Amino acid sequence: MNTHKDLDVWKLSMELATNLYQIANGLPADERYGMISQIKRAAISVPMNIAEGAGRGTTGSYIQFLNYSQGSLSEIETQMELCLRLGYLDEIDNVLANIAIIRRKIRNLIQVLEAKLN
Repeated sequence: MNTHKDLDVWKLSMELATNLYQIANGLPADERYGMISQIKRAAISVPMNIAEGAGRGTTGSYIQFLNYSQGSLSEIETQMELCLRLGYLDEIDNVLANIAIIRRKIRNLIQVLEAKLN
């Protein structure tokens, strides 16, 4: 790996962030400072934490930032579920499926990094 940009998990999380920004932009305008802002912050947090962890230079820091990305994925799941319950979205299955893939790839990366520590 040369940089974080070479990681499939980073590429997928950037695609997810792009998709979530589009979803957020379609929400009611009165959610501008609520749900829209929260979704966008959580969405970009995933690839940003992957990138920051990769750039930190230590395996322990990298794992820590990957765990932050996992937390942001859980935030996004909750936000999407709330949007569904509020009737802002008709379906979230595609987003949830993409989150599951990214979460699995992050877990796998953490396992590889933890093995390096041992």
